[in-house]
Amino acid sequence: MAIRSPIVSVMGHVDHGKSSVLDAIRDTNILATEAGAITQAIGASIIPLDVIKRKTGSLLQAMNLQFTIPGLLFIDTPGHAAFTNLRKRGGNLADIAVVVIDLNEGFRPQTIEAIEILRNYKTPFIIAANKIDVIGGYKKKSDLVLKDIEQQDPAWITAFETRMYEIVGQLYEKFNIQAERFDRIESFTKQVAIVPTSALHKHGISELLVVLTGLAQRFLEENLRLEASGPGKGTVLEVKETTGFGITIDVILYDGTIKVNDTIVIGGMDTAVIAKVRALLEPQPLAEMRDKKSKFKSIKEATAATGLKIAAPDLDKVVAGMPLRVAPTPKDAAAIAAEIQAEVEEVLVGTDKEGLVIKADTLGSLEALGVLLRDKQIPVRKASVGAITKKDIIDAESNWDNDPLTAVILGFNIPREQSTEKVRIITSDIIYRLIEEFEQWQEAERKKQQAKELDQYTRPCKVEVLQNCIFRQSNPCVAGIEVLAGTLKAGMPLMNKEGKQLTSVKSIERNKESVQTLLKGEQAALALPNVIAGRQLFEHDVLYSAIPEDDFRELKRLTKHMNKDELNIMKEIAEIKRKEQPLWGV
Repeated sequence: MAIRSPIVSVMGHVDHGKSSVLDAIRDTNILATEAGAITQAIGASIIPLDVIKRKTGSLLQAMNLQFTIPGLLFIDTPGHAAFTNLRKRGGNLADIAVVVIDLNEGFRPQTIEAIEILRNYKTPFIIAANKIDVIGGYKKKSDLVLKDIEQQDPAWITAFETRMYEIVGQLYEKFNIQAERFDRIESFTKQVAIVPTSALHKHGISELLVVLTGLAQRFLEENLRLEASGPGKGTVLEVKETTGFGITIDVILYDGTIKVNDTIVIGGMDTAVIAKVRALLEPQPLAEMRDKKSKFKSIKEATAATGLKIAAPDLDKVVAGMPLRVAPTPKDAAAIAAEIQAEVEEVLVGTDKEGLVIKADTLGSLEALGVLLRDKQIPVRKASVGAITKKDIIDAESNWDNDPLTAVILGFNIPREQSTEKVRIITSDIIYRLIEEFEQWQEAERKKQQAKELDQYTRPCKVEVLQNCIFRQSNPCVAGIEVLAGTLKAGMPLMNKEGKQLTSVKSIERNKESVQTLLKGEQAALALPNVIAGRQLFEHDVLYSAIPEDDFRELKRLTKHMNKDELNIMKEIAEIKRKEQPLWGV
């Protein structure tokens, strides 16, 4: 039984420096001729333990641990979705993560999203509080970050400490997570470590490696045990064309071994792909994996944990994020295919009879979106990978009759589509923002629906007849009024303080224009039939909307959608009516 390198994912908000931190980690040793050089794998950088020891010096020795892990494997697939599309059965592919936060900006949407997903997958993480050099007055004093901080001017130290503890406070407020600077941690099992860094000056990178290595050795060793000679297990990072090989897949192998001519089984959208490995490829030394011109060399086999490129038939049917397994023998492929598809179906098929349709660019992204929606108790009816199709729109539209608020498609990291008359389509490259936009839209639509429902009934309103504003005594009476509370509408019946219905609003004229409604504080002339000024109607009279008793009962059910003024008028109207009918409206 061997111990593999822990897989480390680096994530954070765009422009907070996650690529710079990753580059600084990789640049620990880039000379291929130096002993124990960092290896560039497909979508990953492998840093051996001896390199970490040499570059961190006494920092690692001070941890007083017996190290058995061979090193660290950093996932460096570009793009925000890198951490969400890397999954294995039961959780995130990463064993541990680094969340990069710009010390000067604090928490941003992608930061929040990253931490939410890591918590859902129960993936441990540390925080790199980056860009300490951006704080005004910074001057490089030492190569070790803590000594460097201690030697800065007092004003700088005060500003630094303030920003550090803003992050500590936000972690507790937003996630109920306790955190502390890494050198002040009392318990790594109860507190998240924060390492101050400057990727620009490569400050804090050694300390970051020390904390990661120490945590992995102390708490993750059991999870890192693997049967090195056993059948390989991996996750597809990317599907792309490679010159000379056709369609290939980039894979992170997290368990076992894979060899040329092995039979592999890869999860599919409809059915698993079973193929024989034609070639295994890894980058030439010092190749930059993001460079399309990178050259590769063929290898006969690979052992976890590593990244590699696989050439095989029928890979055009594979999508990113799918699980991959090596079949011990070709005869085992069918059984493994059934097992893998069952795993894929758990993500692709919504468990709710009604709910949203969700789409994403990869299987892992789709799962992350589904997990966060379930946390918010938002039902999902259908989930699938890829662009939005006509079938998706038809599926979402079928919700319209039962609940228009669920006739929605949410799409993560996929091409934008226009909403239809009955289907709301929301897309974003940030899961957190996607869910937030959906919730805001749903709340706005709910209020619209409630307003429509309220408008079915005579709503509470109170008006006063203005002095010197009786313009016609009768047929119809025309009087100037001011709305004291509520909303006055054309056609609304009006009663006096004794509860007697006097008239109704035939029309409303404001600033020589006919209008249908008046709001609180607005004045206008009303045409009031069946009433004579000086007999039933006088200056300074206060009139109320004459709400029918059945309407009043329905309005009581909808009081949470009324404002304070309307609620007060409801009470006044009830008091007036109950003087003669004690149980009116009950």
